[in-house]
Amino acid sequence: MKILLTGANGYIGMRLLPQLLELGHEVVCAVRDESRLSIDKETRAQIEVIELDLLKDFSSGKIPLDIDIAYFLIHSMSSSIQDFDKQEAITAHNFNAYMAETNVQQVIYLSGIVNDKELSKHLSSRKNVEDILYQGGFNLTVLRAGIIVGSGSSSFEIIRDLCEKLPFMITPKWVLTKTQPIAIRDVISYLTGVIGHTETYNDSFDIAGPNILTYKEMLHQYATARGFKNWIVTVPIMTPKLSSYWLYFVTSTSYKLAINLVDSMKMEVVAKDQRLQDILHITPFSYREAIDMAFKKIEQNLVVSSWKDSMVSGRFRKNLEKYIQVPKYGVLTDKKSMKIDNPELALQNIWKIGGETGWYYANWLWKTRGFMDKLSGGVGLRRGRTHPDRIYTGDALDFWRVLLADKKNKRLLLFAEMRLPGEAWLEFEIDQNNVLHQTATFRPRGLRGRLYWYSVLPFHFFIFGGMLRGIATKK
Repeated sequence: MKILLTGANGYIGMRLLPQLLELGHEVVCAVRDESRLSIDKETRAQIEVIELDLLKDFSSGKIPLDIDIAYFLIHSMSSSIQDFDKQEAITAHNFNAYMAETNVQQVIYLSGIVNDKELSKHLSSRKNVEDILYQGGFNLTVLRAGIIVGSGSSSFEIIRDLCEKLPFMITPKWVLTKTQPIAIRDVISYLTGVIGHTETYNDSFDIAGPNILTYKEMLHQYATARGFKNWIVTVPIMTPKLSSYWLYFVTSTSYKLAINLVDSMKMEVVAKDQRLQDILHITPFSYREAIDMAFKKIEQNLVVSSWKDSMVSGRFRKNLEKYIQVPKYGVLTDKKSMKIDNPELALQNIWKIGGETGWYYANWLWKTRGFMDKLSGGVGLRRGRTHPDRIYTGDALDFWRVLLADKKNKRLLLFAEMRLPGEAWLEFEIDQNNVLHQTATFRPRGLRGRLYWYSVLPFHFFIFGGMLRGIATKK
């Protein structure tokens, strides 16, 4: 079948794509920016890619007419605190308009479990999107999931951060709320299992794992699975705002996502039935099994996608291509070059930079800068990197965003997502004469920007020089 995959570069979309190809489907990926679809060349050769921004007004003729199945995997919870529900409604209405131009038989939407009369803004928005999609001229299948547990998922990474960083926790009372987590592997099984399954047409199904747990129990079970003990004390006085700050500073989540998560965590999210489990004959994995599977992927460096690589994990919102041309005028630069004996080693080191590897010199200063950035509401170093030695355009890399990762031409270009009084680029390139070039470019915003640059210039002398030597020689 010919399948339209919206949100193809999101956490779920990146997991779903290889499964659809393996099942023999023809896949059309719809993304806002084709340049940041983080897939290998082999996969890219098997698919068709179209650029489609569902927040913009409907424009006829963008989607192939012969689409059989379409996935709606677009969510805006991480991108806004106030109006993400309005954004999600706009995308749903525009999606219906695009589908009206095709021969689509079935639309599959991944939503959230709703079983409280008083819904959080997040779950209320998901329900509203369902209602809008049901107005479309196609057969709709809605899968409602709770917390998704898998390597790179926001829920898993938050649980991981809390347990690994805080063996003793003073927590808000919402940790006693019940939820029913589901393994990412099961989510993908449901998403593929309903394709063309007429028994699932025009209906909504809850999907969940076999365990109903409180968030506190989930934290305890994670610690047990990892071989250590943790202590959790709940207090009733922590306001939603304080809870959001607590999640933001301790975990890798963004502040906007933390606010919306806290709002949702107060609501019980438990599946009402297992109809789809019976229809598709799926036996879901337990929460402990989901944790074990996630760590196997992490340990084998096989994490396919991470929520941290989405654009909403940082403050960068604009088209990446706009920033690939590094400005030459009205900027301040720090250029360093070095003749290298082993260009392949240097290239490997460039592609490993950041994350667990660090920045090859004075990592404590990089960590200090990241901590200061987080205190001011920035992303800090919390995101790390998804793969230890692979980089794709659009990936998050600590407090940078990858603008260009061209290994063939030995060039890596990063754009700063930290809070700065200006815009900053960091570029690494190895030329044909085996000279390693490292260039930091800063476009200041007014006098404050220039004062910032000159105040950190002495640190640049040591940090950038040491980093260049480290890249050239570290084995």
